[in-house]
Amino acid sequence: MALKSFVEVLPDSHFPLENLPFGIFKPTQQVGEGATTEPRPGVAIGDFVLDLSVIASAGLFNGPNLNNSDCFSQTSLNKFLSMGRPAWKEARSTIQKLLSADEPTLRDNASLREKSILPMNKVEMLLPTVIGDYTDFFSSMHHAKNCGIIFRGPENPIVPHWFHLPIAYHGRASSIVISGTDIIRPRGQGRPVGNSPPYFGPSVKLDFELEMAAVVGPGNELGKPVDVNEAADHIFGLVLMNDWSARDIQAWEYVPLGPFLGKSFGTTISPWIVTLDALEPFACDAPKQEPHPLPYLTEKKSKNYDISLEVVRIKPTEQEHSSVVTKSNFNHLYWTLTQQLAHHTINGCNLRPGDLLGTGTISGPEPESMGCLLELTWNGKKPLSLNGSTRKFLEDGDEVVITGYCKGNGYKVGFGTCSGKVVPAPI
Repeated sequence: MALKSFVEVLPDSHFPLENLPFGIFKPTQQVGEGATTEPRPGVAIGDFVLDLSVIASAGLFNGPNLNNSDCFSQTSLNKFLSMGRPAWKEARSTIQKLLSADEPTLRDNASLREKSILPMNKVEMLLPTVIGDYTDFFSSMHHAKNCGIIFRGPENPIVPHWFHLPIAYHGRASSIVISGTDIIRPRGQGRPVGNSPPYFGPSVKLDFELEMAAVVGPGNELGKPVDVNEAADHIFGLVLMNDWSARDIQAWEYVPLGPFLGKSFGTTISPWIVTLDALEPFACDAPKQEPHPLPYLTEKKSKNYDISLEVVRIKPTEQEHSSVVTKSNFNHLYWTLTQQLAHHTINGCNLRPGDLLGTGTISGPEPESMGCLLELTWNGKKPLSLNGSTRKFLEDGDEVVITGYCKGNGYKVGFGTCSGKVVPAPI
């Protein structure tokens, strides 16, 4: 049965007491004497945000890891993330107790409650971490297979070495934006037709990618890889992610060195980081891997999470209604989060708190579970029907909204939404 908080949590809420995701917010108006609108850490509970800076100032984080720490007076979560799992567990258990229906400390202190519990519609959500580096993997076998068929044909759609290592590219951390930020249609070169010079102009094949991303906690020293069976202690939690892609620019540039301008113009993430501790009840077996991974990628327990994912709409500005575009699940990933992180560091690469590791597009085995328009429309050859209109790729004014959640007994552990609207390229 669902846990009970003294804060109202609606039955369909993504943010019950079982979840308690972390983010960075700032009030949109000053609340109370001495209050500021500076960014600070918070936790989502129902339709409210618990201000962790207020809770810390009141001395309520009094355990051995967080007592006297200033991690909740920072403008990002990086310092808290660097403290590791003991501090994360201590924070989670303290917050869960404080918000419980039968705990009077916060419930019965009207002044403290007013200062620390703010309506979500009175705050602005910001990027939760300072992201020093961003890597995007290619870990869905179904996505890899579909892309291979589209571009190389059905004979050998997945290159053999894909089954030996989690493939990735290093992305652009500076263009990662928070949900709700507009995405400007990128300009660039496209493949020539015949003897013509390459096309140059606004992308005509702009796409979304249904992804999630792991947020790195404690990093590793340069030259010291992370053991795959210890990698979970280096992952704080997950966010939703949309790695916007200009397929025409990408197709022209990706040989011989891979993604560049077709990817670097914008990546959207959701504001709330759902911790691995909150996701643990929804752990499930990862797919069987053949051939067997090399020893450094062999896990004692290989697991994914049962997270239902949806692109709930591509909402053109001229339409009032929207429709579900695709449904997938995190458990379709072939390479696990921990394998991705271990492989990332096997050469000695150092990760740092706040780094982002994208999963790559998460597609399932069914046609309705494909995670991008490239697959859903088969590179524009089969237009997608949406409430009377059709799409080959995204048009200006389209708003893409991604959501995801785990279904518990009487509650959901969710991620909220990850949204962005396409606006025209500059003239």
